[in-house]
Amino acid sequence: MVKTKIGNLSTYLSEIAVSGIQEKKGHDIVRLDLRELNSSVSDYFIICSADSSIQVKAIADSVEEEIYKKTQTNPWRKEGQEHADWIILDYFDVVVHIFKTEKREFYGIEDLWGDAQSTSYQSA
Repeated sequence: MVKTKIGNLSTYLSEIAVSGIQEKKGHDIVRLDLRELNSSVSDYFIICSADSSIQVKAIADSVEEEIYKKTQTNPWRKEGQEHADWIILDYFDVVVHIFKTEKREFYGIEDLWGDAQSTSYQSA
């Protein structure tokens, strides 16, 4: 029973994160479902691209605001705000990766989790 509630919460958080990304025109939005992988560190990775450091920061702020408004949850950990090439918002079961486009191509995070089910979303 608890597993179901956590699973539903992580799915809900991932949907809110996608909405926050779309709000600030993030693009190439992908949700990786890691729940079926034995070595997964969370339930979902949400990955998106932005055209500038300013947009990376704006998307991160939007995701944080949307998740807080709907769940009163803050990220457990945040990384990357200084340079804003890649900001990570860690909500335990959902980890949001916001990349400047060239950094996303360089790190290829989707390739590292290639066995995960992938869902793509349109930019708003």
